[in-house]
Amino acid sequence: MNVPAAIPIRHEPDHRTSTIGRWQGGQFFASVTAAFPEGWSGDDWQSQKRWCAVLHRFDQAGKYLDSRIQFTGTTADGEEKAITAARQLLDEWLGALPERQYQDITITRFEVRFEGALFGLILEEADDEEGADGVSMEFYPDGLGFQAPWDGYYDT
Repeated sequence: MNVPAAIPIRHEPDHRTSTIGRWQGGQFFASVTAAFPEGWSGDDWQSQKRWCAVLHRFDQAGKYLDSRIQFTGTTADGEEKAITAARQLLDEWLGALPERQYQDITITRFEVRFEGALFGLILEEADDEEGADGVSMEFYPDGLGFQAPWDGYYDT
């Protein structure tokens, strides 16, 4: 398994990595995303799908520093209302990052749990159809998968 110590992530304007980059204190990955509690199952998915603003910060070398996460509502409460509130909050947080520039980043693995939901860049291993090991890094809960050749592009 050849997984780099730090994973490159490409900044793609108008796509799911449009709000990543660097700031005076290091690097950041910001998003509006939906999270389900770990281990959740059931029929009432609308009340379990929780929208949130997320700002993960890393040092200049890509080592995890901290996360700021705030849930803004569930799909059952009104998805558009929850997403709008999360976007407004994220805009405030990003506006407070000195010398913010949107660009490619390279970050290390990390894992955070917040109110029962998993956030982070997590190593995943699976057997493919031929029985060989498949290794990837998954960005939770955003659903972005990174794998060899580790060029910063993601799969969803």
